[in-house]
Amino acid sequence: MKKKLTHFIQTRTGFLTLLVFCFWLKYLFAAYLDFNLGLADPYQHIIMWLSPIGTAVILISLGFYFPKPIISYIAMLVMDFANTALLFANIIYYRQFSDFLTIKTMSNAGKVSQGLGKSTVALLHPSDIFIWIDLIIIIALLIMHKIKIDQKSYGISTPFAVTSVGALILTFNIFLAETSRPRLLRNTFDRSYVVKYLGIDTFTAYDVFKSAQNVQVTKNANASDLNKILTFTKKQHAAPNPSYFGVEKKRNVIIIHLESFQQFLINLKINGKPVTPFLNSLYQNKHTLSFANFYHQVGLGRTSDAENMLETGTYGISDGSLFTSLGSENTFQAAPQILRNDGYISAVFHGNVGSFWNRNDVYKNMGYNYFFDKNYYSSEAKDASGYGLKDKLLFAESIKYLEQMQQPFYAKFITVTNHIPFELDKKDQDPNFKTANTRDQTINNYFETAHYLDESIREFFNYLKSSGLYKNSMIIIYGDHYGLSNSENETLAPIIGESSDTWNTYNNVQMQRVPFMIHANNLKGKISHEVAGEIDVLPTLMHLLGISNKDYVQFGSDMLSPHRQNWIVFRNGTIVSQKYIIVGAKGIKGTVYNRINGKQIINFTPQEKREITELAKKAKESLHYSDLLNNHNLLRLYTPAGFVPTDPTQFNYALNYQKMIALRDGLANKSTSLYSKHHGTTTKLYHTDAPELKNRQQEITQIPENIKDNKNNSKENTQN
Repeated sequence: MKKKLTHFIQTRTGFLTLLVFCFWLKYLFAAYLDFNLGLADPYQHIIMWLSPIGTAVILISLGFYFPKPIISYIAMLVMDFANTALLFANIIYYRQFSDFLTIKTMSNAGKVSQGLGKSTVALLHPSDIFIWIDLIIIIALLIMHKIKIDQKSYGISTPFAVTSVGALILTFNIFLAETSRPRLLRNTFDRSYVVKYLGIDTFTAYDVFKSAQNVQVTKNANASDLNKILTFTKKQHAAPNPSYFGVEKKRNVIIIHLESFQQFLINLKINGKPVTPFLNSLYQNKHTLSFANFYHQVGLGRTSDAENMLETGTYGISDGSLFTSLGSENTFQAAPQILRNDGYISAVFHGNVGSFWNRNDVYKNMGYNYFFDKNYYSSEAKDASGYGLKDKLLFAESIKYLEQMQQPFYAKFITVTNHIPFELDKKDQDPNFKTANTRDQTINNYFETAHYLDESIREFFNYLKSSGLYKNSMIIIYGDHYGLSNSENETLAPIIGESSDTWNTYNNVQMQRVPFMIHANNLKGKISHEVAGEIDVLPTLMHLLGISNKDYVQFGSDMLSPHRQNWIVFRNGTIVSQKYIIVGAKGIKGTVYNRINGKQIINFTPQEKREITELAKKAKESLHYSDLLNNHNLLRLYTPAGFVPTDPTQFNYALNYQKMIALRDGLANKSTSLYSKHHGTTTKLYHTDAPELKNRQQEITQIPENIKDNKNNSKENTQN
């Protein structure tokens, strides 16, 4: 057996097999030791084991095509070396950023060096020798003639057969990946998913293809398309309400993103107890502008679509997530940069990996100064739920960073605990709240996690008031999209006072309502029953802060304006207006309901035909022009008066804390941070009943050592 193996390695096919086998071993070594791929079951492990083989065979087999033996061996070694270098570069990059290298990152050497800098050596581990040792040994064996160069001539058929085997393995790998994660490459929301299922080589090839595709689409852009869009958005523009314009000028803006939180939860009781008592009180507060008919408008991009609409006033794209498909290259005129031109500092707080939904790239292009991802928070397994840090911990552990932000600031908190399958540890459940007992455990769990989210927001508000931030802040709270799907609505119906027997499409559309509240201690509150959606948030926010949006390309309108458009369109074409719900994106040829009484309209009056036809036309144009704008990256051709475009290369999210402290120290007695105002930390003012933090107050009060020790380039880019 040993002789046969030795003899096989002496052949050119055997040498290629040896290189592939060695690369496979070190790939698995890196996958388990360095990458956090979230392998959840044995099937995913098997797919991951297969993922590097096909591409390795294809790449190394390219050297097989050279007729001269010595050149063929050198070429195979070069391809293996290049593949190993790509793997190693991703290992080093992942240790610093918990993400994988994209073509954009690799081509922008300045940004990569800014992120790694002098710490590259510190990122090296002794185990890294394993990544290179095979090549060193194999080259040594060739020099010593322990491995002899096969002088046989193979022509073209054998190399082609080897490449074909690699292609077959890759095809089988993609097939298995699709069975585990359908539409993997179409609905890509996290680079780690592509790497997990298809390997780093395939991810890199896919990234090259997507980047080239985006470049080609951008090249096809023209000024006439932009002019049509500008004409459309200017025509849709609604002048601000004088009673509200500028009433929150220069106030801090705090946005709380309620994961999968639907409107029906507000004021709902289960077993005699309110599901969300704190949010109920806020919803009806005399200083809260609440919207009872506010709809989410997300598509395949889900949470990322909601973020995009709130930040940019444009829709998500029709065939995936704008964040992941276009976010790395596109030009944005987003809230963080708009407000930055008005003196604001911006930040996002989110306890998941920065690569999820491509946020690391997108936030830089949007102009966010800081992004605090999971690296900035506690990392014990019990601290996280399925999609990141539990909500009570997110708010509690963010305070030590929030207090360092210069005021006024624009800060967004993205919660995750209320995410399907809505599982919550027993210790985190409120013993005084008993959830529903339906046959659908997802529904029962949903009330538990929503109640937990409500408690976390109450704790955060208590801190805002005790620290003094509350009196100078406007807090916006919104649900990003539905939590329970249409298939669960009939089981849910009796709990929310509806009948499962009469449940229909109208009810499903109404279930797409999510909470939206604007709260500030100087606002005259009310509950509005006007139809609005996520696309309308940015114009409303800008006008409240005293910033005109008339020159910006935004597809929504100010919710407080008496001149606003009184309709919204979902990404699938469904239209909701004050009078109608139009399903099917076909106008009167679709299914039309009276929005007020829920009855289907069968026979249309001439006026109804005109109104519905006009709504369908406007809705179709709105989605079309937004897609045209984003898919062709047309905002790079247009800059509104007074707007300074974003320079994403100036942001380095690995150094958030160092940059904040450097800015505070540089401003000295002119610093407006909460920390400076209090002449010290406010973290001891935060009180939480989170059991995970019971004997770990340092998670709230102290900066993690890995963050404090990240001193590379800490003196750079202190101006934000």
